[in-house]
Amino acid sequence: MNNEIRLVVDAVSNEKNVSKEIVFEALEAALESASKKRYGADWEFKVIINRNTGDYETFRTWTVIDENALNEEGEVVGVQNPNAELTLLQAQEKEKNVKVGDVIKEAIPSVEFGRIAAQTAKQVIMQRLRAAKRDQIAEEYRARIGELIAGTVKKVTRDNIIIELGSNAEALLRRLDMLPREIVRVGDRVRAYLQDVRTDQRGPQLVVSRTCPEMLIELFKIEVPEIGDGLIELKGAARDPGSRAKIAVLAKDNRIDPVGACVGMRGARVQAVSSELGGERVDIVLWSDNPAQFVINSIAPAEVVSIIIDDDAKSMDVIVADDQLSAAIGRNGQNIRLASMLTGWELNVISQNQAQTRDQEEFEKLSQLFVQHLQVSQEIAESLIEAGFTSIEEIAYVPTQELMEVEGMDEALLGTLRQHAKDSLLTKAIAEEERLGENAPASDLLDVDGMDKQLAYQLAQKGIVTREDLADQSVDDLLDIEGMDEERAGKLIMAARAHWFIEN
Repeated sequence: MNNEIRLVVDAVSNEKNVSKEIVFEALEAALESASKKRYGADWEFKVIINRNTGDYETFRTWTVIDENALNEEGEVVGVQNPNAELTLLQAQEKEKNVKVGDVIKEAIPSVEFGRIAAQTAKQVIMQRLRAAKRDQIAEEYRARIGELIAGTVKKVTRDNIIIELGSNAEALLRRLDMLPREIVRVGDRVRAYLQDVRTDQRGPQLVVSRTCPEMLIELFKIEVPEIGDGLIELKGAARDPGSRAKIAVLAKDNRIDPVGACVGMRGARVQAVSSELGGERVDIVLWSDNPAQFVINSIAPAEVVSIIIDDDAKSMDVIVADDQLSAAIGRNGQNIRLASMLTGWELNVISQNQAQTRDQEEFEKLSQLFVQHLQVSQEIAESLIEAGFTSIEEIAYVPTQELMEVEGMDEALLGTLRQHAKDSLLTKAIAEEERLGENAPASDLLDVDGMDKQLAYQLAQKGIVTREDLADQSVDDLLDIEGMDEERAGKLIMAARAHWFIEN
């Protein structure tokens, strides 16, 4: 019985308050390390300690590998360490029934357990304790991602700020996640939003930010009790860190004014948030499920005259009075940019005069189109536009009843309009077909997976007529085609090259 090992296990276990199994594993690792020093650093060993008696055995080990195995580059790896690896043929000389991946053990004389081995075991135990503590911190803070955390500035560098959180936990605040012109010194108290917990060789790294919109939301949750009680919901936030921000609020109880509650008595609540963010001005916006109304609220303090919505492009033209244009846009476009971020719509602000000029130009252009292609008078063309018709296709195919409602329309004129509209569309279609026919795509290009006829003709216009032409292109060569992105371009090129690999 090896009483010395048992005494070490008992003493270290009691001193460091760790389980005996951890100490046994550390001792085994220490004895394996001592064996490497005695026999060879490139040898592999396995030490097994009997938990009851303290006696131990040492085995030299080899891993059975596939001598024809390939690496990621397609190269044959083979045996890398002859002192710790065997080919299947070599291994079968020692044991007949082994297979690739097995480990062969061979008993060898054990090194004597002494002071050096005990010291090494103690170091291993301390390393494992530190690793366990780091993992514990990581798990504790991983559950707090999305919260505000506070700590004391421990170190300031050119690129980062290290914040001491207590219990050996530290957070990393990068300069780009700090407010512009914000100055902190060692010992300052800092509050930030926990974004992520990353693990690297130095242990868990807590990544925090003071510029993200979530920071603003969490500060309002602290300052406004109605939010914590569920009476007010925060629907979103947009920030120009350190300068200006907008936050959307919604009352769950009709008796509560959500904007007033967030502002507080004499602006105390919103001022507390602003002070935490270096004087950042915060606009509190009433949220609405009507996108147009939400945009109107977000543009404040500018007053909106009218809005034109394009659902397909998810954009809006916001028309304001001439004297409100600068207020709507804001300094350097800040107000409209934040409103766009908050609402999720692309917003274009124009004055009433600009809108009227644009509408007049579009009206005249459309009027000329109708006069030319429908062969009608200026008065009839204007009546069609005022009735809401904006294209030759609509004149040709909309229900008859809709056209009959146009001022000055009768059945004879309706028939003439219909015929002229269809003739115009037919002429246009023939001209387009002749134009495309000059650069028609080959049949093998049309057969490429993911190809459609319209795209094939677009490629043919660029001189990409065959499958081989497409296979020779790079992704960048296709990005100037309307509606094309890198992912689709890559898939099309690989589909065009598929026959290369089959042939090879």
